[in-house]
Amino acid sequence: MKYRLYTTSKKAWSAMIKSIAQAKKSIYIEMYIFLDDTTDSHDFIGLLEKQALAGLEVVVIADAFGSLELKKQTIIDLRAVGVEVLFFSHFWHRTHRKIIVIDNRLAFTGGVNIEKKIINWQDIQIKMEGNKTVKAVLRSFARTYQSCGGKNKNIISYYKKSLLKKIKSLVLENLPVHNVSSLMDYYKEKIVSAQRSIKIITPYFLPPRWLMALLDDARCRQIEIEIIIPEHTDFQTIDKINYSYVSQMEPTGIKFYANPKMNHAKVLIVDDDEALVGSQNLDSLSFGHNLEVGVFFKQKEIVKELIRIFNNWRGQSTPFQIGKIRLNWWEQIKVKIIRLFLSII
Repeated sequence: MKYRLYTTSKKAWSAMIKSIAQAKKSIYIEMYIFLDDTTDSHDFIGLLEKQALAGLEVVVIADAFGSLELKKQTIIDLRAVGVEVLFFSHFWHRTHRKIIVIDNRLAFTGGVNIEKKIINWQDIQIKMEGNKTVKAVLRSFARTYQSCGGKNKNIISYYKKSLLKKIKSLVLENLPVHNVSSLMDYYKEKIVSAQRSIKIITPYFLPPRWLMALLDDARCRQIEIEIIIPEHTDFQTIDKINYSYVSQMEPTGIKFYANPKMNHAKVLIVDDDEALVGSQNLDSLSFGHNLEVGVFFKQKEIVKELIRIFNNWRGQSTPFQIGKIRLNWWEQIKVKIIRLFLSII
């Protein structure tokens, strides 16, 4: 499989723009956050309009909540030139995925949304090309397309096509609306079977109880666990909740590192032998309610590169300082309420 990893939103956007510009037949996008405020540096909207006018099949699926700030006029303009714009809208579920498929032969997935404020964030996005894994990503996109009311029979047919079990297993999903939880099952299986080490990168450390229990059990088995979390996320309240969970888990011997930059990557590396790159956060919403997607690898060169990235970001970080953040009484109440909510959903 030909692949390329991108470690910032800006680098990933540039690669996405280049691939979209080189598309010959079709462009399929599924994004949690798809906004129109990046035009100064990366004009996704203008390029998609141009490609649609050139006769390409262009489809955009945006989450109705995550993309709430997408301007109505932009939607009208896109549809006017032939772009099919759909919104995933469900009372309790979100599509939290970040997928782009070009000409059915190249795919991007990972943690990178399209929104101006994230341009300088650290993140992980992977581009895959010339491999049957892309077909599995395409099939996953087609399932969301159909659930959003898409009528294009050509796209829907990709979902109906069967895939080899080996190929399907490389692309892991959480699709609560379809009772699919292979991504969560992967986390459970790999943490339980880890022999030496577990490396995690996550922006939001709000683990459900089962994950906390598995990590605690892994430490009891003397598994080395290292977790990189941004010192300051994009939500101040989340900083407090991150701190709350880290404070609870730190006595187990897990090594937590605070990254000075906003790091939005979602990575799991087990025993330095295999790795997962995906869209899921370590919280109950991602594992139990949101549509998520991830791709796991055993190819030595990809795993080695992800380890190098992990080590680089760990080198930029400092050990998480328990006691550095103090919660006032109101913050303590908010954290307890949110933690209680996350524990019951």
